[in-house]
Amino acid sequence: MSLDKYFKRKSLEDEESIKASSHVTPSSSKKSHIEINPDTLLADPCLRRPIYEYHINDRDAIRRAYLQKGPCQPSHCDFPQKQFGNISTLRRFNSAWFSAYPKWLEYIIAKDATFCLYCYFFKSKGDVDSFVGDGFSNWKKKERFDLYIGKSNSSHNAARIKCENLMNEKQSIMTLLSEQTVKSQSDYRTRLNASIECAHFLLHQGLPFRGHDECECSSNQGNYLELLHFLSRNNEAIKRVTFNEAPRHNKLTFPDIQKDITQVAAEEITNVIIKDLGNSLFSILIDESRDISIKEQMAVVVRYVDNNGHIIERFLGIQHGYDGASNMRGEFNGLKALILNSNPSAYYVHCFAHRLQLTLVAVTKKHNEVGDVFNFISSIINIVGASCKRMEVIREKQYARIIEGLKNGEIASGRGLNQETSLRRYGDTRWGSHYVTIIRLLAMFSSVLDVLEIIREDGMNSEQRTEAVVLTYIMESFNFVFTLHCLRRI
Repeated sequence: MSLDKYFKRKSLEDEESIKASSHVTPSSSKKSHIEINPDTLLADPCLRRPIYEYHINDRDAIRRAYLQKGPCQPSHCDFPQKQFGNISTLRRFNSAWFSAYPKWLEYIIAKDATFCLYCYFFKSKGDVDSFVGDGFSNWKKKERFDLYIGKSNSSHNAARIKCENLMNEKQSIMTLLSEQTVKSQSDYRTRLNASIECAHFLLHQGLPFRGHDECECSSNQGNYLELLHFLSRNNEAIKRVTFNEAPRHNKLTFPDIQKDITQVAAEEITNVIIKDLGNSLFSILIDESRDISIKEQMAVVVRYVDNNGHIIERFLGIQHGYDGASNMRGEFNGLKALILNSNPSAYYVHCFAHRLQLTLVAVTKKHNEVGDVFNFISSIINIVGASCKRMEVIREKQYARIIEGLKNGEIASGRGLNQETSLRRYGDTRWGSHYVTIIRLLAMFSSVLDVLEIIREDGMNSEQRTEAVVLTYIMESFNFVFTLHCLRRI
C-alpha cells in the first residue's frame, strides 16, 4: 500500500471514529459513567483527546479500552526517508521496532514520529515528553528507545506497571475494593440507621444528646451513646457494626456526627413545612427569652392557614437573639428594617401582649398602693424562697391543706386540678407574670403565713425575724388582701 493511500484511508477512519465517539464526555460534562467501544476509539495519538480531559471516573475505562485495542502500529506501508545533518545516507522508521516494543510503541504516518501508549495514559496536563507531545523521529538514534524505557523507577516503567495492574483485575486495587464495597456499604447503612434512630428518639423526646463524661470508662456516657449501646446489646446486626466493631474513623459517634444528623433532620422538617405552606401567605412570630446561661435565645415560629382553613403554627428553630425590643423594631438596623428591605410588602406588627404588659407596668408604678403591694410580694418571695428547706416546708404545708380540703369537700377534685405549685416572681416584660404571681400567692396564702411564722421563731438572725414579723402583719392587713383580690379581678 502506498503512503498516500494509507494516509487518506486513515484520515477517513479517524473522521468516522470522531463522529462515533462523540458520546464520550470530557470532565466538564455532568456525566460520570460511559460505555466504551474499542472500535470507535481513535487510533491516531495526534487526534486523541488528552486523558486528563475525561471525567476522572471514566479514565480507567478509557485506558482499558485502548489497551485492549493495542497501540497504533501500521507495519504494511512505505515509511518516508529523510536525511539527518550532512550524512548522505537516508534513514526511516523500521517496522521491526514494533516487534521489539510491541505493547507501547506507536507510529503516526502524518508526523513520521513515534509515541508511547503507556505514557499517554498517565500524562498530566503540562508534562513535556517527546514520546507523548510532538513524538520522537530521530531514526539514527535507535538507542533512544532503550534510554526512554530507563531503569525500573523511570516514569515509563511506572506507567507500564499501572497499565499492567489495570488489566490484571484480580490484583487491581479497584477489584479488591469492589469486593469489600457491598459488605462495607451494608455495614455502614446499618450503623447509620442505628445512629439516626437514636437521634430521632432524642429529638422527639426533647432530650439532650451529650453527657458530662463520654469516655469509655464513664458510667454514663450521655443519652446518645447510652441509647446506641442499648440498641447494640439487643440487636446482633447493630452490635456487629458499631463501637469496637466499626472502622476507627467511621463509628458515627463523634459529636459533629450527632450535630450533622440533627441538622439534616431539621432541614427535612423545614422542607416539609415549606411544602405544606406552598404559595400561601404566612407570618413569622419571633420572641426572646434567656436560657440558664443568661444567653438571649430567639424562637422563630411560622404561622399560616392550610388548605382546610386551619391555622397552623410550626416551630422553625432557635437562634441567638438580642435583648431589647428596640433591636426588633429599630428603624435602620432592627429586624423590622432588615425584613422590610428584603420584602417591602411585608407588614410588621409589634407584640400587642408586650405592649399591654408595658402599659400594666407603667400604671402600676404610677399607683402608690399597687406599687407597694408588688414590692411586698417581692420581699415575701425572697424570704420564703431563700432556701430549699423553706421551699420544702411550704410545699408540705400546701400539700397538707389540699388533702384536708379534699376530705372536707372544700376543694373540688378532677383532672388537672390541685397540681403542685410554688411562688413565682413577676417580670416587667413577661406577659401575664403579674397575674400568675397574684394567683399563686392567693392559692398558697395560708402556707406562706405558716412559713413566716416559722422564720419569726427560728430565724437565723434578728433581721430575718423582724422582716418576717413585718411581712406577716402586712399580709394579714385588710388593704393588702383587698388589693390582691382587686388586682386579680382587674
